[in-house]
Amino acid sequence: MKNQETYKLIDGVFSAEESSEILLNVFSSKIQFHELKNFSALERTGKNDPASTKRIPQLKKSMQSITKLLNAAAKKKESIEIIAEVNIQIIKK
Repeated sequence: MKNQETYKLIDGVFSAEESSEILLNVFSSKIQFHELKNFSALERTGKNDPASTKRIPQLKKSMQSITKLLNAAAKKKESIEIIAEVNIQIIKK
């Protein structure tokens, strides 16, 4: 494996409703991940996970912006093109 790989996660044109379902599920999963990570840290150490407590509000804000954008597109019956890639880079310690 190379030190960096790129994978397509989402690539297509969708209705506003489909776009909402796809994107909000991705963001919801990330929020759940960080909530669980934070809960685990609280249980183990009695302290919040700093990365998760910072990231959760950012993700929720993004979800609000996406929802607003997609609702506007839905009212106009517009389609949405989503292209999302995952870049993975191996970092040596």
